[in-house]
Amino acid sequence: MRVFHSDSYEVPLPTGHRFPMEKYRLVREALVGRGVLHPGSLTESLPCSREVLERVHTPRYLDAFFQGTLTEAEVRRLGFPWSPGLVARSCAAVSGTVEAARSALRDGIAGNLAGGTHHGFPDHGEGFCVFNDIAVAIRALQAEALIRRAVVVDLDVHQGNGTAAIFAGDDSVFTFSMHGEHNFPFRKQPSTRDVGLPDDTGDSGFLDALALHLPEVLDTAGADILFFQAGVDPLAEDALGRLSLSHAGLRERDRIVLEAARRRGLPAVLTLGGGYAKPLSATIDAHVGTYEVALAVFR
Repeated sequence: MRVFHSDSYEVPLPTGHRFPMEKYRLVREALVGRGVLHPGSLTESLPCSREVLERVHTPRYLDAFFQGTLTEAEVRRLGFPWSPGLVARSCAAVSGTVEAARSALRDGIAGNLAGGTHHGFPDHGEGFCVFNDIAVAIRALQAEALIRRAVVVDLDVHQGNGTAAIFAGDDSVFTFSMHGEHNFPFRKQPSTRDVGLPDDTGDSGFLDALALHLPEVLDTAGADILFFQAGVDPLAEDALGRLSLSHAGLRERDRIVLEAARRRGLPAVLTLGGGYAKPLSATIDAHVGTYEVALAVFR
């Protein structure tokens, strides 16, 4: 299983910033240290070109981001202060998902220990998401005639509003988001299918909803590849979650999605997505659990 990472790019954040940037390095170190992944299966991502991003993002937004001329309002909406490090890391994270998608087409499954930046819109970033890596990867594969159709299974606690907006009206991409109905973003964008869940849904409610909707989603999508936004912020310990899932519940979520993909011969791409647990070790354990399940299913 080929896995890409981009945690060597340093992004300076102010003291007390709530985004756990260190989790990317910690997840990679845990996967290797616990023997889940062999070091040889890991590849460091290089920044993607602007041309790759232009398939999804507008020239004005790209100019402002690369030149560091975002407005104060745009920076607030993004949630990160601008820096050259943010530029490099954001481009490398996108590249990781593009390369993971190519690897999944060859090997059946691959992952990016970054990405899942599903709040990225064509003309702006928000919610800690600069670019929409999944959308860029889909457009890259379509442009290269490697795929015709894709399905996005977004099980992060937050709705994939950017992804939904990018593919609105595009029948070649089925976007499925199952998320906290009362959580960010408070103005949802219509996905191909949205399932909004109440606070404190818990394992049984979440898994029942997933089992109800996922088979029809995959059957209807008729996709050539599946992008699994495997955010672990539905976890009960997550500071931004509120769905109250256990670690066992998250692992079962992952098993349901990945076994469904395997049964259909559908290549699967894992993106990291959100995770803001306190303590951070709970987030790390949950992300590692996703890869343990993936390796068990695609052994």
